[in-house]
Amino acid sequence: MAGRKVSTVEEQVTSVLARGDVPVYEREYTADEEGLAALGYKPEFKREFSLWTSFCVSFAVLGLLPSFASTLYYGMGYAGTPGMTWGWLIAMVFIQCVAMSMAELCSAMPTSGGLYYAAAVLAPPGWGPLAAWITGWSNWLVQITAAPSVDYGMAAMILAAASIMNPGFVPQNYQVLLLTVVIMVIQSFISSMPTKWIANFNSIGSIFNIIALVIVIITIPAATNRGDQGMPKFNPTSEVWGDFYEGTSFPNGVALLMSFVAVIWTMSGYDAPFHLSEECSNANIASPRAIVLTSGVGGLFGWFLQLVVAYTIVDIDAALESELGQPYAAYLLQVLPQKVTLAILALTVMCAFSMGQGCMVAASRVTFAYSRDDCFGPLSRITKRVNRHTRTPVNAVWFNTLVGIAMTILILGGELAAGALFSIGAVAAFVAFTIPIFIRVFLVGDRFRPGPWNLGRASRPIGAMACAFVLLMVPILMLPSVTGSDLDAAGMNWTCLVYGGPMIFILIWWLVSARTWFKGPKVNIEHQMLGRGEAAIDGVPHNGDESSSGSSTRDDDGLEMDKAGKMA
Repeated sequence: MAGRKVSTVEEQVTSVLARGDVPVYEREYTADEEGLAALGYKPEFKREFSLWTSFCVSFAVLGLLPSFASTLYYGMGYAGTPGMTWGWLIAMVFIQCVAMSMAELCSAMPTSGGLYYAAAVLAPPGWGPLAAWITGWSNWLVQITAAPSVDYGMAAMILAAASIMNPGFVPQNYQVLLLTVVIMVIQSFISSMPTKWIANFNSIGSIFNIIALVIVIITIPAATNRGDQGMPKFNPTSEVWGDFYEGTSFPNGVALLMSFVAVIWTMSGYDAPFHLSEECSNANIASPRAIVLTSGVGGLFGWFLQLVVAYTIVDIDAALESELGQPYAAYLLQVLPQKVTLAILALTVMCAFSMGQGCMVAASRVTFAYSRDDCFGPLSRITKRVNRHTRTPVNAVWFNTLVGIAMTILILGGELAAGALFSIGAVAAFVAFTIPIFIRVFLVGDRFRPGPWNLGRASRPIGAMACAFVLLMVPILMLPSVTGSDLDAAGMNWTCLVYGGPMIFILIWWLVSARTWFKGPKVNIEHQMLGRGEAAIDGVPHNGDESSSGSSTRDDDGLEMDKAGKMA
């Protein structure tokens, strides 16, 4: 049998395999493939992503322009311009803490399962499967709603532009739905291409995103017609940074925290390099760098865009209550000529397409990773297959597309139903991101083995700051904007129901059935186990009679052989 056998002790990883177990493979593995084998998985993808292309996918998933367009109502509507200026800065400090803590986990466990795998490995003995179950499903809910929500916003923007050009045209819900479905199908075909093609497409998309963002940041202050309306070119700094807009029934401090939903939703795509790490070369360094780079660059450019809008907005009430149904489009009409407005909307729509396609790529890798561990039951046999021609998880792409189309049918119920569906993103992302970080900081002890990219002594303080921020923000994100007798169904924040409902069902499923068969990440590579009393594989102790990968026998040298009888 050719190839050097590297144990989990030799690799700088934190693995589901017992310390010292030796993966067995029949050909020479690259350094990246040896690292993945030490995590318990056989290589199935071509490693054609790099630091740059991984960053490109995640930056496309951020989609700063379309994300800003979709969340302007919250960022500006809760606290006004202070929430867009120093509010954004405060939120970004803590979001960067979350990103850096995640990057450290990615360096130690560069696998498509990402946070789900990390939660399973780091959890205290006996709790790994439950931690993985909650983290995995919460993260899957984020991923599965990302592309539909982006494409829904994109469709609404296209139809809003049509309304600007033809004021007599009033978009109907069924038109938004049909356009959303068409966009999703096109993106699904692109996401089914070979890895190199996808990487190149997203490279172009991200470059376009950056260029379009710079163009918009320069064009708005340069082309604004505020002067023609008898106003100064920019709002006074004292007003921009100090005058709160009373968009909620809560005090200004709480309203400021509520406006963080715009930052959190916009910045929730920096985990994409984690899920693409099995397709990335030099993954344990390039992928975590891509995570931190995405969060840092995205946060900085996002703040510049926020400043431009805060300094030029004319009437917040008019923008929020416009008949266009798009505060972003209404704002542009306030400060720019119509032709310039339509040009910027066109750039935003193109960026939204790239963003939705990036979301679909990342989501398909998550679905594949969970299917590999049979999280979807019998359906996993289909969704975990890798297409032999493209070497990509095509079945997972189209499974996600069908689920997404089914969810977008709720658009027919109007803005309330669609808004309730897609508000799941911020809370679900934070829960999934933070569970493994919390375990790493407060529960793991010395069981975490840092990868080559790590925070050193700053790891625990930064992780603690990330956890504290999430603990504060999760209940804040569920607050309605009004209280008392003013609160009705239209003003209710349905996040607690939209996220809590599915998660309660998932926990009931766990108690009734899943706890008997779901054991966390499943090893799919043959490996030898050093002879000893006990070792944990898939969270299940084995004593030499069985393991997660099947029965085994012990040879005379104290090594266990897998059920195929192979050994070095």
